[in-house]
Amino acid sequence: MKFKTIAAAVVVAGMGVTAVFAQQVGTHEARKALMKKVGGSAGAMTAIAKGEKPYDAEVVKAALTTISETAKVFPDQFKPGTETGDKAASPKIWENIDDFKARAAKLSSDAEKILAQLPADAAGVGGSLKTLGANCGGCHENYRIKTD
Repeated sequence: MKFKTIAAAVVVAGMGVTAVFAQQVGTHEARKALMKKVGGSAGAMTAIAKGEKPYDAEVVKAALTTISETAKVFPDQFKPGTETGDKAASPKIWENIDDFKARAAKLSSDAEKILAQLPADAAGVGGSLKTLGANCGGCHENYRIKTD
């Protein structure tokens, strides 16, 4: 029960961070904050899939919801005029904005489909991660510049 309380607090805190960065639309920090939310959610699901954490439907629901909702707003961070100052964002984003938006929409849609038929165990969570990871990887391959 304590874990669920902590997980819920993390999700709520993440929403607060997003609200702060929403005021700074298009900045590297705002984009990074949103991607950290997705990464944290994927990390929570990965821990379950690997057996490092026990299966917890509420954690999986929270993670999928976060991924879906974040993917919906992420393209808003790349409006015209925000092309500079972010060394990780490829100029291809603005050149192919419709594809970029479509990829984000697909990630959101896939997360919602998985949420509607919630995986019942760690193996199901692992399968879901393959679907979501393919979305993330494809977008990163095309639109992210590795800076590390």
